[in-house]
Parts: sequence; structure tokens; C-alpha cells
Amino acid sequence: MTRSSNAGDGQAPDGAPVPDIDVVCLGESMVTFLPRLPGRLADVPSFDRAIGGAESNVACTLARTGHTTRWISRVGTDGFGDHLLGAIADCGVDVRHVRRDPLRPTGVYFRTAGDRATGTHEVAYYRAGSAASAMTAADLDPAALYGGRILHLSGITAALSADCLGLLTELTTRRPGRPLLSFDVNYRPGLWQDTARARVLLDLARGADLVFVGDDEARDAWGLHGPRAIREALPEPHTLVVKQGKAGATVFRRTREPGGCCDDATGTATFVPALDVDLVAATGAGDAFAAGFLSATLRGLPDRARLRHGHLWAAAALTVPGDLATPPSRPYADRLAALDDPAWAGLHLAPGWTDAATSGHRADEEVSTH
Repeated sequence: MTRSSNAGDGQAPDGAPVPDIDVVCLGESMVTFLPRLPGRLADVPSFDRAIGGAESNVACTLARTGHTTRWISRVGTDGFGDHLLGAIADCGVDVRHVRRDPLRPTGVYFRTAGDRATGTHEVAYYRAGSAASAMTAADLDPAALYGGRILHLSGITAALSADCLGLLTELTTRRPGRPLLSFDVNYRPGLWQDTARARVLLDLARGADLVFVGDDEARDAWGLHGPRAIREALPEPHTLVVKQGKAGATVFRRTREPGGCCDDATGTATFVPALDVDLVAATGAGDAFAAGFLSATLRGLPDRARLRHGHLWAAAALTVPGDLATPPSRPYADRLAALDDPAWAGLHLAPGWTDAATSGHRADEEVSTH
């Protein structure tokens, strides 16, 4: 079976076999401990166990809406590794290519219940020397790694060790026959000794086909200000998505497409405002946005719809306390993504909104008047 397609949309080149996996995600996942009560880590008496990891979050979120996904990583031969593999597999993700390391532990971390953007938020990582930090290109099965329509990576992996940086450098080197390479910059200041070292993320992003980056990340890591400056620094990716926080997001594409607003220096540019949501926790929203955008990309939807699906899936994560949220069903998300601009701007999404399609209470029937 073959598919004739545009490889820039993450599909197989003309005459190539159709991959049996939609998205392959590579990166570290950790066991996450979420406090049962608000307060400082020093004061919280008990925690609930969950999972957290940018790439596995993307794989799980996509799998929950029917996409075929694979997660590749390393975990320890400990109970935490067992938990990660079981929990991620339960989401419908293929975990058969995750290696077990008898010498290194599975990473864990603890965080407070507050919003990560506030000064009171605390995160305590225990990932130094983890099994995932020992990943190298030599350890990976190329058939499993390159067997999807999209290979999704993030800059977090590059910060884990010299071996992991070498792996990301190898994977972002352009070569014939690779799948669409998606790269989420995911700049985490705590993982980099200084911003000078974080400049390597810019080099890695230049080797990708599709890049996600927050304008705040680009400012803090690279000294770039605004979507246009980011695009000028990253002309190589076919598609660049600049997330602009509560304002919205802009997608740049090198080729002109109908409906785009033409930018003579960077190709087409399309902006879609973010949604008004009742925030519960911001953790995982960026991963959910990437998953929503990738889902719409796999379906060949136009840029405006890709951004809207990213915002909708991010809104699902913003309205739950953990890293992972179940996005709205595909028909429900499609209906919301097709709203006209005034109706989209008037949407207000509260916790539980993704269940509205089955409960008979739809978010698009609750357009506010602000």
C-alpha cells in the first residue's frame, strides 16, 4: 500500500510504504507526585502518583483520540519503571521499544499544586543519572524510531546528558527518507546551567520540519522578541508555531496557502487567538497544544484549524489538575474549530467541558457576551 502525498504534512513520500504508526515520540517520562493539598513541598503531607513527560504526554493524548502512537525511551528495572510502562500503555501507546536499564533508576519529581508561572510554585526533580539520560543513537532500533508518519522530539532530552544531546543532534540532522520531524523547544531554565548553553536548542530547531516554541522561551533562551524575529532566526523549518501565551499562537509556513496572511520574508503567517478558560493548572498545556496541532496536521487540516485544535486540546489540559487530560472527541473539537470568529472569541471553557458532547451540555452553547 502506498500514499501519494506532501511530505511536509507528515505523510509518506510518493511510492513509499504507508507507516503503521502515526506519531513516534522519544524522550524521558518520570513518575510525578502531585500534592493532595495546597502548600509548600515542606508542608504537604501526602501525594498522588501520576506520570509526566513531554513526549509521552503527546503520545498519550494523541492515542486517546484514536491516533496510533509509539513512545521510545529508557526506564529502570524498578517499580516506577513498571508503573510508567503500564500507565502509558493503558492510554493505548505502543511501549514495546522502551528499554529497561538495570543500572540506572527511573526519574521522579514532586511539584506543588500551584500554577508553574507563579513564584510560589516548586518542582523537585530526581532525574540526574536516570535511565533515560543514557539514551544514545546506537541503542535505538531505526525501524521503530523512523516507522511513523511523524517523529516528535523535545529540547528537554537535549539537556539530560551529553549522550542525549548527541542523540538529538543526530536525529535533527536532515537526511533523505526521514519522517516529518516535529520539535518542541520546551526550554526549561532549571535544566540548563546558563542561556549560552541553551543556544544549542536553536541549532536543533533548525534541523526540524515543524517547530513549536513559546515567545517567552525564545526571549529567555535566545534573546529573540516577537514571532517575526523568531521566524527570521528559524527560516529552515517548513512550519514554525510560535505560542504567545494567553494571546494565542501564530503559525508560519514557507509555502503560500489559501487563507494565509502573506509575509514576504517568511511565507504565510496565520494567527489564532487563545481561548478563555477557567485555569486549574498550566502543567501539560504545551504538550496538549502540540498534540492537537499534530492531530490536525495528520488529518491535513488548514493552518487555522490546526491552531484551533491546538488551543482546544490545551484548554483540556488547563482545566484539569494533572499533566494529562483527555481531549474533546474529534466530532466535538471539529464543531468548535469551525465556529466563526465572534463565536470562537466568546467561548468560555470550564472544568469538565470536554465531557459536554456526551452530557448534552455543549461549550458552543455557552458563548459569553464579554
